[in-house]
Amino acid sequence: MAKYLLLKHYRGAPASANDVPMDQWSQEEISAHLQYMRDFAARLEETGEFVDSQALAPEGTWVRYDGEGRPPVTDGPFAETKDLIAGWMVIDVDSYERAVELAGELSAAPGAGGKPIHEWLELRPFYGVQPTITE
Repeated sequence: MAKYLLLKHYRGAPASANDVPMDQWSQEEISAHLQYMRDFAARLEETGEFVDSQALAPEGTWVRYDGEGRPPVTDGPFAETKDLIAGWMVIDVDSYERAVELAGELSAAPGAGGKPIHEWLELRPFYGVQPTITE
């Protein structure tokens, strides 16, 4: 089995088909989206493919060591991933194809109007994992 990280982005990926930002969704639409995510995770728990997932709050702080006896530096001229990464899921699957299949299914989570958002998800293997592509 190989672990993969599925990253959900606020922005920074190609626009999804249902490209209405979540802050413009109704509470019912947000609830339906989150329920889809919970149901998806529950189904993967049953197959042993689910590891963990979390939604991330938009706020965050960059922190960097600044030398012996000096306080850490916060924020600064860094990429603002707090504006990019909305959440993540870790899956443990038998093949790269299965990871792609699950990412595609997760991309169908509902958004505005209850329609699938067709969002782009970033699929990344854990370091040291060579994708096993079957033919």
